[in-house]
Amino acid sequence: MSTLNNGPEAAPSAPSENAGPSNFIRDIILDDLKTNKYGGRVHTRFPPEPNGYLHIGHAKSININFGFAREFNGKCNLRFDDTNPCKEETEYVESIIEDVRWLGGDWEGRLFYASDYFQQLYEWAVQMIKDGKAYICDLTADELREQRGTLTEPGTESPYRNRTVEENLDLFERMKAGEFPDGARTLRAKIDMAAKNLNLRDPIMYRILHADHHRTGDKWCIYPMYDYAHGQCDSIEGITHSICTLEFEDHRPLYDWYVEAIGIYHPQQIEFDRLSITYTLLSKRRLLQLVQEKHVTGWDDPRMPTISGIRRRGYTPEGLKNFCGRIGVSKTNGITELSLLEYSIREDLNKSALRVMGVLRPLKVVIDNYPEGQVEQMEAVNNPEDASAGTRTVPFSKVLYIEQEDFREDPPKQYFRLSPGREVRLRYGYFIKCVSVVKDGAGNVVEVHCTYDPATRGGNAPDGRKVKATIHWVSAEHAIDAEVRLYDNLFLKENPGDVPEGKTFLDNLNPNSLEVITAKLEPSLKGAPVLSRYQFERMGYFCVDKESTPDKLVFNRTVTLRDTWAKIEKKSK
Repeated sequence: MSTLNNGPEAAPSAPSENAGPSNFIRDIILDDLKTNKYGGRVHTRFPPEPNGYLHIGHAKSININFGFAREFNGKCNLRFDDTNPCKEETEYVESIIEDVRWLGGDWEGRLFYASDYFQQLYEWAVQMIKDGKAYICDLTADELREQRGTLTEPGTESPYRNRTVEENLDLFERMKAGEFPDGARTLRAKIDMAAKNLNLRDPIMYRILHADHHRTGDKWCIYPMYDYAHGQCDSIEGITHSICTLEFEDHRPLYDWYVEAIGIYHPQQIEFDRLSITYTLLSKRRLLQLVQEKHVTGWDDPRMPTISGIRRRGYTPEGLKNFCGRIGVSKTNGITELSLLEYSIREDLNKSALRVMGVLRPLKVVIDNYPEGQVEQMEAVNNPEDASAGTRTVPFSKVLYIEQEDFREDPPKQYFRLSPGREVRLRYGYFIKCVSVVKDGAGNVVEVHCTYDPATRGGNAPDGRKVKATIHWVSAEHAIDAEVRLYDNLFLKENPGDVPEGKTFLDNLNPNSLEVITAKLEPSLKGAPVLSRYQFERMGYFCVDKESTPDKLVFNRTVTLRDTWAKIEKKSK
């Protein structure tokens, strides 16, 4: 039998100075430290299944498990629950490692797999057969369901439940040797077919799967079920607090039964609420369907709630951690507004992202009285929230681009931006006034002619006159083209999984979740590195996409701005 890896003897851990707000899990850990329940140790684990890419719900679990380990000077393992070779791939393992590391999870070399323990799990199963606590069952999957019973009616004992120990050992060894086809037999725990908790009604411990495993190849053709493997893996690794989501609460008695039946070190399972977000699906099965049926471009499509997708979109690990801190942990499942996630990302980017000017839907502006061929370098602030970010210069010339929405030939009431006869401020530039327009054959304005006041360089008038709007711009001569991808919610409904009969979640897909445009950007963005993040002033936060090249700049919109330009303008004065 393997020696338990309980870690070195340690004095009781003390919370770090960065202790978070009180919650029931923290209270349990504090009480366990106070009573010296685990010899002063705090040892958690993050145990993903490598059957898909991690999503933002896993980010909450990563934050909790690694967060408590940091807070209490403990340890957190990264362990792959790789007990189903039919759905697991090395690609998923590699992506999970990258995601956990990106979110700040540090397993300090403690990277494990359930498959590391296959031999030990098998030996414990043999021990349970010898102790009369497990038996080989020949019932089919359909027969098992029929005999399981209901919440109000007990189950029916298998006709194979009272096989002799010798017969069970022989059949189990033959299962392991590959003598029987998939589904022919299972190993079941002998607990109680009348238990009120259905999970205790002789659950399956092992099933036959003739499938190559991503790590063990064809060495095994019987594989342990999650409920059997999980607690024992925790025990082997010396986990103190096995933190998981609420759907495992009804499985906790089984978790406890297995470790007690085998007679090994007993970790403590604690359940918390799983994350649900409006306009978002966090089901790996459905996310896989979106990928396989090409409703998205892949697992890392920026519309996907996968960690790789939101990283590509421009979300920051700090913003995600702040979001997880805001929603906290509880014992009741609920739903979180998507706006809270976006607020957390926006709040972090506001502090860290450099400001630049980019015109998404360009309209040409010609300053008639500006000297032909003249170019001025205007000083611009890189981040008003961070003085250490410094300043940059942006070129100003006779022909500019502004946003189409910043001009109206016939402005509505309360519209203060550029229109015939009206004066506005160009950010970091001059006051300009519209004097005429040029239209195409369909009557659309394609060019706006203005005059400028040379005395207003930098955006202030020496005579004290005021304007009611400030707009951004780029110099047409110096602007660089970029493909910009504007993302909206992938689903139209707050709860995309809630569908009427005859419909599926796919019927709630948003056909306008992606718009691709060609924008004009200030020249400082030339050569911007992949995943670098910026605020396009007044337009939102954007991130350089992985498909960007030296010859083609590609940006993803991370999140829109909620601040009004009037507030930004007021702060800049």
